Amino acid sequence: MAKELNFKQELTAAFGKPIAENPTQAMIEAAYRHHRLDWRYLTIEVDAADLGDAVRGARAMGFAGFNCTIPHKVAVIEHLDGLGESAALMGAVNCVVRRDGTLIGENTDGKGFVQTLRGLTDPAGKSVVLFGAGGAARAIGVELALAGATEITIVNRSEGRGRDLADLLNGDVREAAAPDLRAEFVPWRGDFAVPAGTDIVVNATSIGLYPDVDARLALEVEALTPAMIVTDVIPNPPRTRLVRDAEARGCRVIDGLGMLVAQGVIGVEYWTGVSPDPTVMRAALEEVFEA
Repeated sequence: MAKELNFKQELTAAFGKPIAENPTQAMIEAAYRHHRLDWRYLTIEVDAADLGDAVRGARAMGFAGFNCTIPHKVAVIEHLDGLGESAALMGAVNCVVRRDGTLIGENTDGKGFVQTLRGLTDPAGKSVVLFGAGGAARAIGVELALAGATEITIVNRSEGRGRDLADLLNGDVREAAAPDLRAEFVPWRGDFAVPAGTDIVVNATSIGLYPDVDARLALEVEALTPAMIVTDVIPNPPRTRLVRDAEARGCRVIDGLGMLVAQGVIGVEYWTGVSPDPTVMRAALEEVFEA
């Protein structure tokens, strides 16, 4: 009896621009190989003007799902069939999942961040300074609020986006599940001094992302104390200038690989139904960065 052959691979991807420096493919395909899944993860540069065509192409080619990164996390929503609960609350999508022939937008950024943070502390009752107000910041802010953080200060250069995020947290999010939350927007003018008593500092901007690896987050490093946990969402390079500066101040730090792996685990679970081994995924990234 002839052996049944199947050369069809299930497809997933990342859409973004720029995308060449995004290391997600290394960890996702490592998980696929480890769990003997005949799947592929493609890294695809998609211009903002072509996003609709890219989503229609993924739909037509039967993609099981795809990630969205800068600048598509909000713009992709209009091209999807629906949103998961957290993505609808945030107004941002980083993971699209095919379910019963429809494309549903989810957000794993914030969930992955909180899962990683819990390795060091419970966010409940904590005070947070959050730099940025884009898609990643919205996801992190919402999930921190849902996890019980009581004070979130949004520091952002664009007043419109910063106030929008503060209003979201003080409005729909507080009403939904965070009655004790207080969010405040602070315009980012010059070097920001993190207030004494802050528990968690989060860089959710792209400052320090490759190739601008020496870019400096405009904060007063001297205001960081060993009582603070400092986190950076940037995975490339993992040891950003902020991470190095915070370590020198005695802070506990979480680099961008932690969040990247945690949100990637959730994405693979959404797409394949398999719970991947995060140590395999982290090891693949560390090999890439020689960390």
